[in-house]
Amino acid sequence: MTQDSLITPAMQQALGSVVATEVADVERGAIRRFAEAIEDPNPLYVDESAAHASGYRDVIAPPTFFRSLRTATPSMPDEAKVPRLLDGGSAWEYFEPVCAGDHITLVTTVESLTERAGRLGKMLFIVYTTEYSNQDGRPVAVQRNTIIRY
Repeated sequence: MTQDSLITPAMQQALGSVVATEVADVERGAIRRFAEAIEDPNPLYVDESAAHASGYRDVIAPPTFFRSLRTATPSMPDEAKVPRLLDGGSAWEYFEPVCAGDHITLVTTVESLTERAGRLGKMLFIVYTTEYSNQDGRPVAVQRNTIIRY
C-alpha cells in the first residue's frame, strides 16, 4: 500500500469484518411476483400443491430470488475517497431451497480489497461475501460480490 493508495488504513481494518446484517421474511407473493418477472413457469415457484407433491412445505424461491433480498451496497470506511461505483459481478453457491415462510439472515463481510489502474484512473475492487442462513441457522446460499469503486 503506497502513500497515494486508494486503500486506507480504515479500509484495511475492515477486512474480515461484518459490514451489514439483514433479516428478510420470504413471502409467497414475493416469490410468485419474482417468478413472473423472470418468466420462469416452474410450478414449484407458484403452486403450493406442486411444491407439496415434491416434498416442500410451501412454494420454493428460484435461486436468483436471493438478489431481491439485499437492500443496499454495504458502506466502507473512507468510501467518499472513491465515490463512483460499479457492480463487478457475483458468484453464488446454493445449499438448499428456500420456501415461503422462511426467515433468512444475511451477513455480509469484506473478503478482499485490491487496487488496479484503469482508463478512468485508480480503481478499488472490494469483494463482499454474504452468507444467507435460514431460521434454523442452516446455510442456504453464499454470494461473493465484487464492487468496483473509482
